[in-house]
Amino acid sequence: MAINLQKGQRENINAPKFTIGLGWDTNSAATGTGFDLDASIFVLGENKKILSDSHFIFYNNLKSPDGAVEHTGDNLTGDGDGDDEQIKVDLSKIDATAAEICIVVTIHDAETRKQNFGQVRNSFIRIFDSNTNADILKYELEEDFSIETAVEFGRLYKKNNEWKFEAVGTGMKGGLEDFLSKYN
Repeated sequence: MAINLQKGQRENINAPKFTIGLGWDTNSAATGTGFDLDASIFVLGENKKILSDSHFIFYNNLKSPDGAVEHTGDNLTGDGDGDDEQIKVDLSKIDATAAEICIVVTIHDAETRKQNFGQVRNSFIRIFDSNTNADILKYELEEDFSIETAVEFGRLYKKNNEWKFEAVGTGMKGGLEDFLSKYN
C-alpha cells in the first residue's frame, strides 16, 4: 500500500528499481491554448550541482550516461488519467558521485502562452515498483502556484548510503531556466 506524503515529508526508498510517475490536469479554457508540461531530472553531486550536461534528463536527452535514469518520453497534452510522464530509475547503476536526483515539471512556452501552475490541478508524483507496479509512495501537490511556471515536485537523495524521497512542492516563476541556473 502506498504512503501518501505531505510537503516536506521524507520516506526511505528500498527498491533499487522503480518508476517515477508524474501527472496533472490542465485548464486550457483559462488561456484558450493547450498546455505542454515537461518533466525534467537533474542528477546532482554532493555540491548540489549537476554532474554534467548529460545528467540533465528531459525530452531531448532521455537517458543518463550511466543508464540509471531514463525518461520514457514527452507527453504533449497531458490528456487522460494516470501518469502523464514517467522516469525509470535503477539505483544499482547510478554514478557513485550522484547524491541527489531532483524531479522538476515545467510548462513549455509558459510566458508566450500566458500559463502558470495556477491553471494546473490534480498534480502528483508517485513512485512505484517497476516489477509489480505497486505504488510505494505518492505526493499530491495542493499548493496554489499562481505565478510559477516550474515546480520541483520532489527529490531523491542519498544519506548514509541509503536513498530517500522528499516531497518538495517548491515553485519558481522563471521556468526551467531558474532550475538550470540553480543546479549549474
